[in-house]
Amino acid sequence: MRHKAIAALFFAVLAGCVSSKDQEVIQKKYPIESTLDLGASVLGVSVVADSLDVPWDIAWGGDGSIWMTELKGTVSRLDLSTGEKHELLKIDEVWHKRTAGLLGMALHPDMERHPYVFVNYTAREGKDSTIVSKLVRYTYKGDTLTNAKTLLQIEGSTGHNGARLAFTKDGKVLWATGDAVKSDYAQDSTALNGKILRINIDGSVPVDNPIKGSYVLAWGFRNMQGLAVASNGQIYTSEHGDAVEDEINLVKPLQNYGWPEIEGVHDKDEEKAIAAKYQRTEPLKSWTPTIAPAGIALYESDAIPEWKNAILLSTLKGKSLRVLRLNEAGTAITSEEIFWENEYGRLRDICVSPTGDIYVATSNRDWNPSPGFPKENDDRILLIRKVKKSEVPPQLLASNAKGGGTVTPEVTGATLYSQYCSSCHKDDGAGVAGTFPPLQGAEQVKGDKAVLMNIVVNGLSGPIVVKGNKYDQAMPAFGFLKDEELASILTYIRSNWGNSASAVSIEDVKTYRKKQ
Repeated sequence: MRHKAIAALFFAVLAGCVSSKDQEVIQKKYPIESTLDLGASVLGVSVVADSLDVPWDIAWGGDGSIWMTELKGTVSRLDLSTGEKHELLKIDEVWHKRTAGLLGMALHPDMERHPYVFVNYTAREGKDSTIVSKLVRYTYKGDTLTNAKTLLQIEGSTGHNGARLAFTKDGKVLWATGDAVKSDYAQDSTALNGKILRINIDGSVPVDNPIKGSYVLAWGFRNMQGLAVASNGQIYTSEHGDAVEDEINLVKPLQNYGWPEIEGVHDKDEEKAIAAKYQRTEPLKSWTPTIAPAGIALYESDAIPEWKNAILLSTLKGKSLRVLRLNEAGTAITSEEIFWENEYGRLRDICVSPTGDIYVATSNRDWNPSPGFPKENDDRILLIRKVKKSEVPPQLLASNAKGGGTVTPEVTGATLYSQYCSSCHKDDGAGVAGTFPPLQGAEQVKGDKAVLMNIVVNGLSGPIVVKGNKYDQAMPAFGFLKDEELASILTYIRSNWGNSASAVSIEDVKTYRKKQ
């Protein structure tokens, strides 16, 4: 009976029936720590959970709670009325390294009839410990998750697993898969990596899929980190580019989104030639320098009218919440606003309650923290909601969060390094132990300038030894930078953090390019 009661409550709240009493409890329990004045609306930010272990996916639960996955393998439910976090499941099979681990999650939209929770995680299997990415369905019963059923298994990797899950309006599971660091998979429509897959809840192929007998709905993706379905059924994704062109895409059946032949908009001659010969679909928006877009949610509530009909985007490298306004048809992004930049660090995922409250998960205890993070109480889940000015302490009304646009910095070696290099090699050039090599005192930096030019212009794949330590993490090519930009960033790298090598001139770069 308890299971049926919980499931019924799930169904009611997912339909939008959240009691005003429950809402009042939530609002009183979590004090406002900062505000944002949008004009007609004042937003308050509260912390509803802290000291989490890299929450990767958060979802609004029909029982008035926040469900979450944490990267190392736990699925939990946060009771917002009490603030208590209850662990529902620990998946021992999860294999965690850098960005691999327990990733995406989706709750069935009709938990009364189908009390299913779907998760995606990486694991190692077989004698060779092959990395796999698994889609597994659990049954929610007795305040726990049981009856694990693997619906689908594909090739996994230490990175580029994608892994967001969502439901279509007709009850099918969408799985956004990454290319598993093998870019040729994305253009192979018979491979399941680098795709949007459409799946029945029992793991079978829907009979009305666009390719008969195939899970594939669309392809040509690199590493999708966000997936959301609008009330009108339109599907949106966020995607990490390589060195350039992070993307937001509107996904349609049988469309090819270009990777690796085309990155972002079709603005290069070779990309235009490919698009003219073969059908390719451009993103709604792209970013260069990259911002590492992560979880997305459609904001369709009247609660915050300034943000209605927008994609809410959490960013990792960008360390901000972005509001991307859509046109009425949802087919174009008409504006972008940036909020809370650098305030809470890396933001991983976002969800919206039926009353229009917004929940955002930070990601500051992951493998690649930003300077100044993690804070003592990271990782956190933040609540953003419209508040009355009478609710807010007077001193907070003046502490408006950063937002509404940024000033474009002067293009210098320092700004270029911050835009393109610091997320991996860090602001102090120290790198990330075991993953990204240091630039401080590196022989490739201090020695022959042509060596460093070659690495930066052409990228790097395969092992490299730096200061006696072996690294094997691919680096993208930055040959798209202008001669003067390359000269500036290379000189910056060779003259900072104790490095005292000679400058790289524009003429040096021109001479190097001619020899290529």
